[in-house]
Amino acid sequence: MKKVTKKTYLDWYKNMLFWRKFEDKLASVYIQQKVRGFLHLYNGQEAVLAGSLHAMDLSKDKMITAYRNHVQPIGMGVDPKRVMAELYGKVTGTSHGMGGSMHIFSKEYRFYGGHGIVGGQIPLGAGIAFGDKYKGNDAVTLTYFGDGAARQGSLHETFNMAMLWKLPVVFIVENNGYAMGTSVERTANHTDIWKLGLGYEMPCGPVDGMNPVKVAEAVDEAIQRARRGEGPTFLEMKTYRYRGHSMSDAQHYRTKDEVEEYKKIDPITQVLAVIKEKKYATDQEIEVINKEVKDMVKACEQFAEESAYPEARQLYDVVYEQEDYPFIK
Repeated sequence: MKKVTKKTYLDWYKNMLFWRKFEDKLASVYIQQKVRGFLHLYNGQEAVLAGSLHAMDLSKDKMITAYRNHVQPIGMGVDPKRVMAELYGKVTGTSHGMGGSMHIFSKEYRFYGGHGIVGGQIPLGAGIAFGDKYKGNDAVTLTYFGDGAARQGSLHETFNMAMLWKLPVVFIVENNGYAMGTSVERTANHTDIWKLGLGYEMPCGPVDGMNPVKVAEAVDEAIQRARRGEGPTFLEMKTYRYRGHSMSDAQHYRTKDEVEEYKKIDPITQVLAVIKEKKYATDQEIEVINKEVKDMVKACEQFAEESAYPEARQLYDVVYEQEDYPFIK
């Protein structure tokens, strides 16, 4: 695995703080009805992405996830201004304003969505990996889903085929404790989701999803296994979300005390604590990073606000690759 250095920690702090503040801004403009539809935020789960990106080769590896998908493409290299514009429904967005919150996508940066169908991305991730194996590419696909999606039948069909064909895919369940409002304890007679891999003799295990170092170590091992042609791995990232399932979630299923208890292990404050302990940055230098993040978020908001909405004719311009598609009347 690439060494975890002073630069790594400073990058983690800046990136995770930016992702957090970026989505905090989305929450505030959602209340103003500038962003509409559903909005699922990633607050608290940032270490899963930060650690994964450290282990990946961003020149070739791929990523696919569910609808909690705003910051992942940013991590993969997509311009955050375009991500925010997409949420605003503006023409400058990643899908020209036609995808919205749940369907961020970037072929250029190998980010394959954002999927609104619960668990729908699990077989798709295996399919992308199958394509890479078929073509002889030395690439690995990271496929993320939530603890609720882990109960879908498509997971079992996919796990079976992925092991049978030794596909270069890493399956990652982000177990934040709740499938919408249903606790893990109420969805199955076991709470160790990673054990689902045992039935397929798939390498699997639990990971501290609040610590980017632990995430990076586990994902790196899984990626290297896939590159060697040894097939998939299933990792259960034990994490937590500080906001509701979506903006309409009243969160009656958990207490405020529970949320506050998990905030004591916030991945951002954990990383900041290491930075201070090892004297990687002074308080003044940390304040400079905080200001940079604030300015970056403001620039994204301004870009989205000032961008135009798409014209109605765009419906016929960006849906089909073939310009003279014969079935458009």
